Amino acid sequence: MGRGGIFGHVSHRSEWQLVKIDFRSIFNKRCTEADYQTWHLHDQGEPCLMGVKRIYRKLKPTSRCVMGKTYSVSMTSGPCDCTEADFECDYGYERRTDGRCTPAFWFHPSSMSRSCTTGMTFLNSTGYRKVVSNNCTAGVSVEYTARRQQCPLQAPKGLHLVTSEGTLTATLGTNVTFLVFLEEGDGARTSITLDFGDGRAQTYSNVSSIEDGIKHIYKDVGIYRVIATGENSLGSETAVLYLHVTCQLEYIHLSAPFVAVRNKEVNLTAVLWPSQVGTVTYIWWIGNNTEPVITLEGSVACTFSREGINTVTVQVSAGNSILQDRKTIAVHEYFRSHLLAFSSNLDDHNPDVAEWRLDVSRVIKNSLIQATGVREDQLLVTVLPGLPTTAEFFLLPDKQLIEGKPVKNSAHLDQLSEVLLGALNQNLVKFTLRPGVQVTVYAAHLSAAPLVDTSENHSGSAMLMLLSVVVLGLAIFVIYKFKRKIPGLNVYAQMQNEKEQEMMSPASPTEAVPSSQRDLVHSLEILDTEFNSRPVDLFQKCLRILQILAKIHIDIKLKNATSHALFIFKMRQHKFLNTSFYHRSGVCVCVCVCVCVCKGKQGPSRHYLL
Repeated sequence: MGRGGIFGHVSHRSEWQLVKIDFRSIFNKRCTEADYQTWHLHDQGEPCLMGVKRIYRKLKPTSRCVMGKTYSVSMTSGPCDCTEADFECDYGYERRTDGRCTPAFWFHPSSMSRSCTTGMTFLNSTGYRKVVSNNCTAGVSVEYTARRQQCPLQAPKGLHLVTSEGTLTATLGTNVTFLVFLEEGDGARTSITLDFGDGRAQTYSNVSSIEDGIKHIYKDVGIYRVIATGENSLGSETAVLYLHVTCQLEYIHLSAPFVAVRNKEVNLTAVLWPSQVGTVTYIWWIGNNTEPVITLEGSVACTFSREGINTVTVQVSAGNSILQDRKTIAVHEYFRSHLLAFSSNLDDHNPDVAEWRLDVSRVIKNSLIQATGVREDQLLVTVLPGLPTTAEFFLLPDKQLIEGKPVKNSAHLDQLSEVLLGALNQNLVKFTLRPGVQVTVYAAHLSAAPLVDTSENHSGSAMLMLLSVVVLGLAIFVIYKFKRKIPGLNVYAQMQNEKEQEMMSPASPTEAVPSSQRDLVHSLEILDTEFNSRPVDLFQKCLRILQILAKIHIDIKLKNATSHALFIFKMRQHKFLNTSFYHRSGVCVCVCVCVCVCKGKQGPSRHYLL
């Protein structure tokens, strides 16, 4: 190479110009081997790059020669001995600050042999692997390269059981896929048994046969204890998973009393549909409480200290859904209640939905008010869910009489209760559900709700009643046994209208029987019968009176003049008011019974001679 040339232009307006230079006068010979020297490619003094040394030739700085057209750049290379720098960390290992590769926290080196079959070999990693395209040889290559080893014979260890979704919940009726992993052990010779917790189980001969998972469908809601067991000739390993199988919660109903007594415990119950939805949390908001009550049970007991309308809300959390229901409870110091029954034709038109029950409750309430004259604000009627159709009426205290007169108010509710029950027993309460469908309302005697009475006088009255029964029984037995030995025995019947009028008169004008009740009393037909004078008839008559008195004792409390009028009302119902009989020994017995039952804690006692 003895010539050179350049081209360009002086300015952007001038034309291109070509200049040739001849260097032959400077270089008077061609280059020879003596004019060259070697040059090593290096990285900051390190001659080996990717395990190879590379050597190039270049002219010496003092050489004055021409290379010629046939010259080509020459380079020679050779392998280097392997060092730690030629290796990187293998899969599952990470480099520490001191440069060494150690297993990561999530990696178990022994897992590399879990799919290894006894009698075969596998490559056991040292934690290092040669960098890709690195050509080093010898050196530390043997120390850092993976070694081939015989597959170990060991018991199963590190058995894991999970679901394919990675969750602990499943929906009822859907496929659940279980995955089983074995960290250590001869997977080909380790059998896997999976117990689904519902009475069914499956066994597989080796781990490789369940790589795609095990599918199962649960038919019932619940929490299932799923157990996976890996076993071979050297031992076994177990893994447990608790699976919650749930279904969608569609509806909840809060069952609560419509009326409650102040400071008296009531039960609240949440009814779910479907009834079994899995793990459920109940959150109760009761009254004006700012903090909820959280339970795992569907019922809770509470009390209300404030009279009036109280609101109760229950929220039910099941899976990803939360539903709630709300009820209002009327709280009073005392009240009366009774179950109602209906003629069978009402069941044919009962769709058992809340809206229908609410409408029919209003109709029943209006019918009771029209038949008895009870004030609207003192009567509450509700139709209960389910079939056959039943309802319940509640008599509430008169707001105008509440202050300072608890005894009188309680007696007033007793009067109203008797009036309502009398109208119901006489089939006076009816309503038309639709044209051509008339429904009759009855008092459900066989399943009557107990009258709510907050007084503490039950035990004393019960003892007096029991004592009266014993005395009456003994007296009747003596009379019947020795009736022929008693001189002057005479049984006769006598009408005593004056005595009846005395018993019917109230103690004072303020305690007179209400007009609606009086109408019911006079509407009953009074039958005057004459009593047979035979002793056997006397015995049967006394037993019948005893049954009537027992019923009266359960239904009402005879505490004042108004209650005595209710007693007369009861006697009229059973056709015994105008029937009077006397016996020299029997009069005392009847008087004794009436005194024990009718004697009240307030006012003078009354003796009724029947």
